[in-house]
Amino acid sequence: MAPTFISFTTFLLIISIMVAQPKGDEVYNPNQSQTTLVFYLHDVTTGPNATVAPVIGLTGKVWSYTSFGTIFVVDDPVHLSPSISSTQVGRAQGILTASAIDGSNVNVVISVVFNNLQYSGSTIEIQGVSRQRENYRELSVVSGTGKFRYARGFASFETSFYDAATTRSIIRLTLNMIL
Repeated sequence: MAPTFISFTTFLLIISIMVAQPKGDEVYNPNQSQTTLVFYLHDVTTGPNATVAPVIGLTGKVWSYTSFGTIFVVDDPVHLSPSISSTQVGRAQGILTASAIDGSNVNVVISVVFNNLQYSGSTIEIQGVSRQRENYRELSVVSGTGKFRYARGFASFETSFYDAATTRSIIRLTLNMIL
């Protein structure tokens, strides 16, 4: 009997089906729980207490949130309520990159690092594109550590307060996750 040959396209289809099959812990687990947590980021962009700072940008361009190629670092305190005097539970630390030529989008990679309450030592990893001209923005929760190991879901960022004179803003962070 002569050997049978398959086309390259058929071969790729078979391989992609094999790779796409769920493995062990990727299978739906009815014991997983959905969790919603709400926190508030306190963001300051200028002055000696700034929690966001540009670190590099394109030569000859103003480094701003709307200037393509500008990269910022962030280290915002995370609180339980909008009040700055409420309990601080951690820090939102990461990188923001102005990634749209027209300045409309910022690529966000942020770790919420918990240092208080029952989540101390744990992190939640957030990644995605923030459409910065919108008041409500959704990004992906891609992982976590400690109490949030294997977390996935989405994070919504909503500007609750902004004071242009002090460049201070309060951002409501709602985390909807499956753990």
